[in-house]
Amino acid sequence: MLALALRAVASFLIATLFMLAKMAGHRDVALPEMMFWLQFVSLPLMLSWFAARRKLRSLATRQIGSHFLRALVGMTSATFSFAAAQMLPLSEFTALTFTAPLFAVLITAFVLREHVGSWRWGAVACGFVGVIVIAPPDSAVIPVFGGTCALLAALTSAVTSFQIRHLGRTDAPVQAVFWYAIFGSLMTVGFLPFFAHAHDAGTWALLLAIGIVGALVQLLLAASLRHGAVASVIVVDSTLLLWATLYGWAVWDELPPPTLWLGAPMIVMAGLVIAWREHRHARPASTSVLRNEAPNRVTPAAQQRSPAA
Repeated sequence: MLALALRAVASFLIATLFMLAKMAGHRDVALPEMMFWLQFVSLPLMLSWFAARRKLRSLATRQIGSHFLRALVGMTSATFSFAAAQMLPLSEFTALTFTAPLFAVLITAFVLREHVGSWRWGAVACGFVGVIVIAPPDSAVIPVFGGTCALLAALTSAVTSFQIRHLGRTDAPVQAVFWYAIFGSLMTVGFLPFFAHAHDAGTWALLLAIGIVGALVQLLLAASLRHGAVASVIVVDSTLLLWATLYGWAVWDELPPPTLWLGAPMIVMAGLVIAWREHRHARPASTSVLRNEAPNRVTPAAQQRSPAA
């Protein structure tokens, strides 16, 4: 129940994050500046928290190179996500980002050369049919560039999931979040002289909120996976589409077209089928694991069910 509650709050905050990013874009905040504050705001909060608990040493790592590569891909994914959120209605954008598990299956099959069964191939096919239903090539609602950014965000998010699995063998989730913020800030601070400009108090409040909400999302997602199996908690992720739709209607008077209600369930169900199959594949292996090790291990295709991980 704790894992489900944490995941539900994370889903709500993910929708809130992209709503705030869309609002900041409407206030002429440049995307590079937005990406800097997304990462930088969390650093003093985390450092203060661990300093007060005298646990700063727990943030140390021997995997600096891996954390850098994870931050590079993760920042790329976040940039595509924020760009797509500003160009698309929130509900359509959110539905397209649910394709991350589909891309993770493709990476598993064609890059890692692992076996993928008929169930997962069928789910991938069903999911991409849902994408075509939501965003057909001649769609007037989904611009080609915006839809492409949303799909690229899902693809890079899937790549990040494999990196997180690798880092998880040696480092705790909080270390991944901390070094992601460190490298993300360093990657974007050089753009500030070219893109940053003066803001009013309301815009600064938006940027501060983006940084705080982004940090909370990272920590809540990691905590939910620590307290519950992925195949159990990802069911809650479908509520993200509900929150995004409500935000779109309440803030911008955006009502999703009928095609969303046909295509989105296909994408969501495809992700759930992938998670279910990988959970079943993981169960036989878990019987040989010692009791003090995690009994529920799934591959990153099942882990990527949200656009901010």
